[in-house]
Amino acid sequence: LSAILPYVDTVPQLVGVYFTLYIQSFSYIPHSTGFSIIFNVLYLKISDYATNSVIYLCCSSLLFPGLIQREGGSMEQEMGELRRYRTQSISRGEFALSDSFYFYRKGLESIVDDQVTQRFSSEELVSWNLLTRTNHNFHYISLRLTVIWGLGVIIRYCVLFPLRITLAIIGISWLVIGTTLVGFLPNRRVKNWLSELVHLMCYRICARGLSATIQYHNKNNKPQKGGICVANHTSPIDIVILANDGCYAMVGQSHSGLMGVIQRSMVRSCPHVWFERSEMRDRHAVTSRLRAHVAAKRNLPILIFPEGTCINNTSVMMFKKGSFEIGGTIYPVAIKYDPRFGDAFWNSAKYNMVSYLLRMMTSWAIVVNVWYLPPMTRQEGEDATKFANRVKSAIAHQGGLLDMAWDGSLKRDKVKEEFKEHQQKMYSSMVVGKKARNSQEPHTESSKS
Repeated sequence: LSAILPYVDTVPQLVGVYFTLYIQSFSYIPHSTGFSIIFNVLYLKISDYATNSVIYLCCSSLLFPGLIQREGGSMEQEMGELRRYRTQSISRGEFALSDSFYFYRKGLESIVDDQVTQRFSSEELVSWNLLTRTNHNFHYISLRLTVIWGLGVIIRYCVLFPLRITLAIIGISWLVIGTTLVGFLPNRRVKNWLSELVHLMCYRICARGLSATIQYHNKNNKPQKGGICVANHTSPIDIVILANDGCYAMVGQSHSGLMGVIQRSMVRSCPHVWFERSEMRDRHAVTSRLRAHVAAKRNLPILIFPEGTCINNTSVMMFKKGSFEIGGTIYPVAIKYDPRFGDAFWNSAKYNMVSYLLRMMTSWAIVVNVWYLPPMTRQEGEDATKFANRVKSAIAHQGGLLDMAWDGSLKRDKVKEEFKEHQQKMYSSMVVGKKARNSQEPHTESSKS
């Protein structure tokens, strides 16, 4: 029992849940037995308590994300706290049964409040914004709210949506036509000036098509030519939001269809960097082309989203280090959307691009704050990974986002085996001890030889 004391708050909830699951198997007890009345009363009491416990455990991560208080210490520190409650001390090289509660706790925390998976779904709002923009659809509450919601649907779909789709068509059409015409001009300052003018005009028209209300902060830190702009990624419209205040060189894969037409027209007037599918797999080819672009100080700053996928704007996940191996000056940018007016997060696993844009154009508005952070460069002796983490932390702090070390590729891929092996090695070094493990390494090497 002394090993369970640190988790005395969690155990009652678990007991209630387990009773709910297992007590059903005893519901066949005959009523003729003398324990019938006592059992029924006990069953009802436990069921009520278990129901409340289940609601507490399931809803804590959604409604009250701060209920799960993680210690934040290392594995050795937290296990040391568990062992402190024992009457007999245990040395470093011994196994203690109380160590298992550390893994039980971490597993329960991940189930109740999974900090990674919930970043790939829409952020739940505390108050309803008259939109079905969360993970749950519309639920009937009262007649008055239903009437108000119905009026909002009429306004958004019958009044705002036609105007917005018209502006979007005008903006995209003028982008294709304008950049194509500018592309016929010789490569001089006039061409660059007209190209930036056309891009700005088209992106601002598209921003009006989303009813975007954008507030830019610290404009003195805006990305300069020959630099690299890195930002947290929430939505494809991040490009429209940033390009509404300045021109950037886009980096991405070449597409076909309408997107391909837009890409080919844009690259005629501006040195965007588009890669073929085969080139995207060649890391060195991508890096060399980006370095050549940055080396030309007259080129527009490159816009890169190092996370590699869309996150729901509540956190910033691991930055890929490739963007920080190119060299040059990094201009961090923090983007924070206000979900009360419309959820800008693109859940690509749930909605395709057309459905997503339809949801954006039928929202009340897209309200966003953009912070330009001071430029950053690699310090002496700092590798690309540490530099990426330093930039990521600065963006998360400025945007009020959670700084997470997890890879955004977990949105589609499984956890790598090396992460599991790392946890196993950490615990084995505690149980076996560093001296014993080091003494075994020469024997292992000799046996291999």
